[in-house]
Amino acid sequence: MLWLYRIMSDTQIQVLPPARWKRIAVRVVTILLVAAAVGWTLNQLSASMERNAHRAGFVRGMLQGALMPMAMPNLLFGKDVNIYSTNNTGITYKLGYTAGVNTCGAIFFGFFFWRVSRWRREGVNREG
Repeated sequence: MLWLYRIMSDTQIQVLPPARWKRIAVRVVTILLVAAAVGWTLNQLSASMERNAHRAGFVRGMLQGALMPMAMPNLLFGKDVNIYSTNNTGITYKLGYTAGVNTCGAIFFGFFFWRVSRWRREGVNREG
């Protein structure tokens, strides 16, 4: 069970505390629940947008653009999800779609890099 240990230095080995394993398990379950909720929501929104006879404009393009990265798990499991409306207004839809993709990416990567910088600060504070 070498994976249960964290190497502290060349001569020290410390067992990870049970509380840490509990936190990891809670995070994994939370991520799976959020992924399931996002997948269900995406399927409902996609079906609703397909039934709508109106041409997709800027707002719907922005919504579909923001949801596009979240379609990957459904696509990996073989579920076809409509991530781009062919019945659209043209340039305004495409601008909205691009804005949605970029906004979603900025939020995701902004949060990710904020967490990484926080982990680095905590690591420096623990050492120093």
